[in-house]
Amino acid sequence: MPKILIIDDEKSIRSTLREILEYEKYEVDDAVDGISALEMIKNHTYDVVLCDIKMPKMDGIEVLDKALEISPDSTIVMISGHGNIDTAVEAIKKGAFDFISKPLDLNRLLITIRNAMVKTDLVKETKVLKKQVSKNYEMIGNSPAISKIKELIEKVAPSDARVLITGSNGTGKELVARWLHEKSHRVNAPFIEVNCAAIPSELIESQLFGHEKGAFTSAIKQRKGDFELASGGTLFLDEIGDMSLSAQAKVLRALQENKITRVGGEKEIPVDVRIIAATNKNIVNEIEKSNFREDLYHRLSVILIHVPALNERTDDIPLLINYFIEKICVEHGMVLKTFSDNAMAEMKKIKWTGNIRELRNVVERLAILCEKNITDKDVAMYAQPLTK
Repeated sequence: MPKILIIDDEKSIRSTLREILEYEKYEVDDAVDGISALEMIKNHTYDVVLCDIKMPKMDGIEVLDKALEISPDSTIVMISGHGNIDTAVEAIKKGAFDFISKPLDLNRLLITIRNAMVKTDLVKETKVLKKQVSKNYEMIGNSPAISKIKELIEKVAPSDARVLITGSNGTGKELVARWLHEKSHRVNAPFIEVNCAAIPSELIESQLFGHEKGAFTSAIKQRKGDFELASGGTLFLDEIGDMSLSAQAKVLRALQENKITRVGGEKEIPVDVRIIAATNKNIVNEIEKSNFREDLYHRLSVILIHVPALNERTDDIPLLINYFIEKICVEHGMVLKTFSDNAMAEMKKIKWTGNIRELRNVVERLAILCEKNITDKDVAMYAQPLTK
């Protein structure tokens, strides 16, 4: 049952609101002043808070500030018999969901509460989805190499330092990028990923910087680029070693000036993004071949993180297998399957040229094709041929 807190120094108002809201099937608590209300907010979770503005000891605006410090996701509706536009604007700016003047219109009040409940439900759903997303990007492993990466992430994530992640395909470079974002102060802002290798060179500039209507034949309307879309958050440039030299020049300028210009436009647009880049290429060699700008490399590589190949951390393979088999069995609605000790030993012997991506595919194949206990014979039959 949804729970509502009423904060008002007038007993008649509290009693009337309680009666109305309980009739509408809400669970109701009330408080005579802001001080006692804040204690209740500390100890309970409320779907909606109705707060009067003019109260003794502590006025409603101060209660609003302190309540949002205690519970930032609180949905608070301000109520006042002395309301004016300035007070309403101040309350909304400070984080109130809505402002209602006394005498209260019953229909307006109930509609506002229903709308506030929708907002509260969306906040709850968003938190659940974020937890699910985080679970999908868990960093599995206790090897020295992975432990070092985890330590680096903890140190680097809170800063806005640019990071260049290197490693072979399938090692988990995107995972490192996502954790850098998850543990940063930008976590509630967008994480935009651009696969530089998958976008044709003639379109990469439009993808990154956007374009104005009519900038080229198919530009039938204005489009924001990924730098703008990621503003306030993180822009992950995956496989940046495959980016064209002309696009590299524009990225370098954007990093130097924190401004971009859309293709076909003249206006400079300020952007606030944290850049994380990744590549499977040896960038130093690419610089020597004149395929990559040295000045851009130095801009990107404030922090360097190398993700080792799976064959360099074989002790993590059993942990990864157990993680994948449990996840895959749930996804496919199967009974949980297990690997025998001999099967685990055989999996550790395989040369995983496709790294973690290949390992997951093989585990999924074994989960689908094998019985409940996966044996070394199963591994020999379904995994080994694909690695030769």
